[in-house]
Amino acid sequence: MELKFRRNSDYQALRSEMTPHDIYIRRRELLAAAGLGGAAAVLGGLPAFAQTPTQVAAGAALSAKKSAFTVADENAAEADFNSYCNFYEFGLNKDDPARHAGKMNVSNWKVTVEGETDAPGTYDLTSLVDYSQLEERVYRHRCVERWSMVVPWIGVPLWSVLSKLKPKAEAKYVQFLTHIDRSAMVGLNYGGLDWPYSEALQINEAKNDLAFIAVGAYGKAMKQQNGAPIRTVIPWKYGYKGTKSIATIRFTTAQPPTAWNVANPREYGFFSNVNPKRSHPRWSQARERVLGVGGFNPQRDTEMFNGYEKQVAYLYEGIDLIKYH
Repeated sequence: MELKFRRNSDYQALRSEMTPHDIYIRRRELLAAAGLGGAAAVLGGLPAFAQTPTQVAAGAALSAKKSAFTVADENAAEADFNSYCNFYEFGLNKDDPARHAGKMNVSNWKVTVEGETDAPGTYDLTSLVDYSQLEERVYRHRCVERWSMVVPWIGVPLWSVLSKLKPKAEAKYVQFLTHIDRSAMVGLNYGGLDWPYSEALQINEAKNDLAFIAVGAYGKAMKQQNGAPIRTVIPWKYGYKGTKSIATIRFTTAQPPTAWNVANPREYGFFSNVNPKRSHPRWSQARERVLGVGGFNPQRDTEMFNGYEKQVAYLYEGIDLIKYH
């Protein structure tokens, strides 16, 4: 994906294409053979802490019940999930988040709630998420860059969180804003998107059973590079619709701005549903590379709504998803 830089054109001129997965994996294997595990290995070595009602450390084991939300596809390797990431606040290369994100302090996390709500304020993480009700959901994850993974997320239904926040009847949208940490997020210096990163859903989308708040994956609390300690997972939409490291939840009556739609509305629509019939202006979305399943990156046909058409198509009845993508 190419960022449209506004404030630092020199960096764009120096930047090459995003590292392809197969080249990245070979580079990682070479480093490992040389005894250089890198920051990803260091992050993987974080000490485990017990799951408590007040604090869960990144990488700590989580207890979650299996759910009916699953797919038959093979899960991506956990190492790929943790090391092949898009989190532009930490840099533009796929391995930048794993190298830099561990510097972000996610302890004593707070989320501010504002806008059209009867329960505004600042909330502790465990006031929002009931850790006794965690479930594992195995979802397909599809990136707009034409690669995909299958990920076993851990968390709770999105609406179980949002309903606690008492959105007013006139609230039609919910917006999520990512935390800003200028001491750790080296990518903020590159310009490009308007920070903080923002995404949003219509309220009826947020109420859908598939919409999820994740606090972990692969049986562990989320690591920083994947959006610790709390993020959204919207499996029928392209991955950038998921907001990582949520700091603010805002309910609005009008459609709020979202990061990529503001940066380039021609290429990134508000809905951003996975749609093989709606090509990105610079590439087809009809096929995808499946990552983390043996290193050979098999190709598969992209499915409408990422394979979740039966569960979500009703949300878009009467909407032209080619025009209003």
